[in-house]
Amino acid sequence: MSGPAVSLRAVAKTYWRGGQPVPVLTDISFDIQHGDFLALMGPSGSGKSTLLNLIAGIDQPTGGEIRVDDVDIARLSESELADWRARHVGFIFQFYNLMPVLTALENVELPLMLTSLNRRQRREHAQLALEMVGLAERVGHYPNELSGGQQQRVAIARAIVTDPTLIVADEPTGDLDRKSAGEILDLLDRLNGDLGKTIVMVTHDQRAAERAHAIRHLEKGELSALEVAVSRPVTSEREGGG
Repeated sequence: MSGPAVSLRAVAKTYWRGGQPVPVLTDISFDIQHGDFLALMGPSGSGKSTLLNLIAGIDQPTGGEIRVDDVDIARLSESELADWRARHVGFIFQFYNLMPVLTALENVELPLMLTSLNRRQRREHAQLALEMVGLAERVGHYPNELSGGQQQRVAIARAIVTDPTLIVADEPTGDLDRKSAGEILDLLDRLNGDLGKTIVMVTHDQRAAERAHAIRHLEKGELSALEVAVSRPVTSEREGGG
């Protein structure tokens, strides 16, 4: 693919509270290349989740341009944006956001309800996604019958079932113990390295951030310079642009 996976130019976001403007992001400009794994860090209230939501098309900027695969998503209507998100973005949340009355398989199927796939095809896609995250034996289990790490794996299967080009993860290990968190990060590594998924992850955890290719810090709505994650050296292939 030509051009970056994600391109932001002079992006700003302001909320209004009590009739007063509250700027959250100011003049954010940077690119994310295809196949990158970027971690966003910063203190609470720095704008990390807001920036992630803008990149994913969950929210829209007050100003500036956001292009994902060369589509200016800030200019899409609400219905166009919903359709674009369903086809191009996979979401992973800290608290899983699973439907408690649905099985693992049924939760993973949900994004496919917006596609033209029939019921059998949806089941096949969902089963394959659960196999990819190591939960082939848990397809009929409900969320309350799964551990936190297993629930997050279901959430990841749901995020990848539509084969999105972009995965956004908001504190995906924040509610997990260290062992489960490590397993989830290993899974994200494989999605990035083996399947070439572009991943943007918000995290407070330095260990988690260092699993990414690079780290950006947000402070009071402004973005730091790019940092290479020190514990995950850039490979010779990536250095060569291959």
